[in-house]
Amino acid sequence: MTTWITICDTCKRPGWEMGDMARTDGEALADLIEARAAPPVATRRVSCTMGCERACNVIVQAQGKIGYSLGRFEPSDEAAEAIVAYATAHAASETGQVPFRQWPQGVKGHFVSRHVPLPE
Repeated sequence: MTTWITICDTCKRPGWEMGDMARTDGEALADLIEARAAPPVATRRVSCTMGCERACNVIVQAQGKIGYSLGRFEPSDEAAEAIVAYATAHAASETGQVPFRQWPQGVKGHFVSRHVPLPE
């Protein structure tokens, strides 16, 4: 079963407008995550997850499993590696719950909300 990382590609972190503004922070993070993701993890980009105050935002989810919204990431290699590692552990979990001891350090403190699976 595929675990999806949904990446908000319109996210802009505070101070974004002080840079070159060639692309958003969300686009930069999406590029880094997409370069690392491999089955059973897939990615998709969306425009706005309505978490602007917590940019950069991602959602980790799979059919029939608990899903999670995470935010406050920098568009960095370290963040992308941690997000993909967490999504890989999510994919390996029957329920989507990953024991805290298995969380990559880079996702700790970034969880925003948990989403129960939709009814069948």
